[in-house]
Amino acid sequence: MTMEMKDSGSVVLTAYHPHSPARIAGMEQSFVQDIPPGRSPASRKSLSHCRRINRMLSNESVPPAFSRSNSQASMDSTSMEDFWCEVESIKESREDGSEEAMLLEFKPADEGELEAEWLQDVGLSTLISGAEEEDGQALLSTLTRTQAAAVQKRYNTYTQTLRKKNKHTVRDVRDIFGTSDSSPTFETVPVSPVSSNGIQLPGQKPVWKSVSSKSCLDCGIDKGSPSITEELSYDVSFSESITVLPKTQEWPKTQRFKKEDSALPKFIVQKSRFGLTEVGDLSPEDMKKIRYLSLIELTAFYDALGVELKRNRAERVRGRENGLFGVPLTVLLENDQKKVPGIKVPLIFQKLLLKLEETGLETEGILRVPGSASRVKNLHQELEAKFYEDTFDWDQVRNNDAAGLLKMFIRELPSPLFTVEYLPAFITLVEKISKIKLQLQALHLLIMLMPEANRDTAKAFLQFLKKVVANEGKNKMNLWNVSMIVAPNLFIYKGKRANQQEMQAAATTAHIVRLLIRYQDILWTVPSFLISQVRKMNEAAMNNSKRQLMFDKGVRKLLRRKTMERERPERPEGAVTFPPYLQSDIPEGVIRVYAPLHSKVSMAIQLNSQTKAKDILARFHCENSRGSSQNVRGQIQSLHEIGGNIGQHCLDPDAFMLDVYRANPQAEWVIKPKAS
Repeated sequence: MTMEMKDSGSVVLTAYHPHSPARIAGMEQSFVQDIPPGRSPASRKSLSHCRRINRMLSNESVPPAFSRSNSQASMDSTSMEDFWCEVESIKESREDGSEEAMLLEFKPADEGELEAEWLQDVGLSTLISGAEEEDGQALLSTLTRTQAAAVQKRYNTYTQTLRKKNKHTVRDVRDIFGTSDSSPTFETVPVSPVSSNGIQLPGQKPVWKSVSSKSCLDCGIDKGSPSITEELSYDVSFSESITVLPKTQEWPKTQRFKKEDSALPKFIVQKSRFGLTEVGDLSPEDMKKIRYLSLIELTAFYDALGVELKRNRAERVRGRENGLFGVPLTVLLENDQKKVPGIKVPLIFQKLLLKLEETGLETEGILRVPGSASRVKNLHQELEAKFYEDTFDWDQVRNNDAAGLLKMFIRELPSPLFTVEYLPAFITLVEKISKIKLQLQALHLLIMLMPEANRDTAKAFLQFLKKVVANEGKNKMNLWNVSMIVAPNLFIYKGKRANQQEMQAAATTAHIVRLLIRYQDILWTVPSFLISQVRKMNEAAMNNSKRQLMFDKGVRKLLRRKTMERERPERPEGAVTFPPYLQSDIPEGVIRVYAPLHSKVSMAIQLNSQTKAKDILARFHCENSRGSSQNVRGQIQSLHEIGGNIGQHCLDPDAFMLDVYRANPQAEWVIKPKAS
């Protein structure tokens, strides 16, 4: 393998491909020169082995294992040391039997199957079945030009394949999109900003507040601020914002990035008048639609950049149905929710994080210095037997052993934390996209795509890693060190062909991890243009339902019989039923806010252009400071928008209520605790 050394500390991204799978074992250890401070004696055996491999690979008589092409990561020996020694530690733990071997089998894709799976994954299975279902029509009606082109392109490929196979008659793409030409158009131009309330305002410029610590998400460098500060906008879809399509030959053959923390730009996401929305602020039904739209948008984004969006097709691997390690996240959560209803992160994972946060954040070399392999193995077995009985003694667990158990938990998941399907897309976003802002946008959409259990667990893990980096002064673990250690645990997964692809991406995967750690506050915020599309989907679905009701004779007869009863329509989940005297018509610009847990359960509030959600909360708090129970006063209350064109939406305290009200005048407004 050829390495490129740079005095400036830059990292040169190159690409290489293995001549044979047998060479991968030699790739797993590399480039160790000195034992860094904090290394325990237990790691010296691995370091010696790393050195031997290093000497072997640096010998000119050995044929190079890889040839360069495209763009891939290579780094100097000092920078790569932590990565390869972590790989060696993982390999040894598997060889001594402390971790179970579970291979992921990959299915070869038949022609057209990838497109069919893609259409199903974005909620457009109706295009395959030919059925006229409302959900698919509602989704199609909300797509931007670039998103529609992405769907059209995949559907064209799918239908052309079916025609070749002569399976059955398929719908013409022109019938779906109403176009005269079935060939998709990939020209991308800027569009009018779409406000986060779901209403397109032609020609209206986005309204920004002045920059302050409370009016924006500030994700940058804690110390030594970089010279570059960029703003991120969520008003227009990422794919529509790309106005120039780079040509393939213009992509750099080598891509350089610096490993210093200060090399990362500082991004600011300023709050619009609708505030910001976190992942947990929306209902599960709306988040499902966010996931559909995110995959369409990610595909359109890659198309606009001229990059192929690759996905793995893995056979479903059935993990253990009980226990702690090697159990699917969904199964773990089902078992844990019997003990703690509503829990979102597995109890064992939470406990390991808590143990390390309480006693290990200041431990020198935490995560990097391995614990005792025999102790970790014994603790693993003891946890499996005693954890749910609450008889496990956590005081006996040393910090480095706890870190080893944490990494083992992640590695033993039957499916990777960042999912098998999209691991190639994670790698591609660094290999093929040179600008960090574009990398971050692609990463943002990939986070939106993750299953809920994976996304919540990943968030808890990244929050912990951020705390580790914050204690760099004592634990000697900076952002790049942590990223180098964590990357092989997240992106090298078990599989017959996994190593050939993922093992090549050493510095690439470490760069992804540091983006995840540094910009996690941005990545777990739902882009407002996606919320806009969800609102439009819900409105389209409601309109379709109304039309269907108008033509249903049986329903019309039922409505005539029930006219005098004046029954209210079915209320959305999470809505609150109140007496008729509280449900009277309300003048324009006035909302009635309900607070069922307070002594004063209802209040009519006149909105003006400066009324914020937090102002309404403060008014209720003042009115109920004496009458409410101590339990209610101790809870963090939030204002929720329920029904209308949204399922349920926990509002940002800085959201301007008149703007939100005009976006969804049919909503109800309820004060209740925010979901944890």
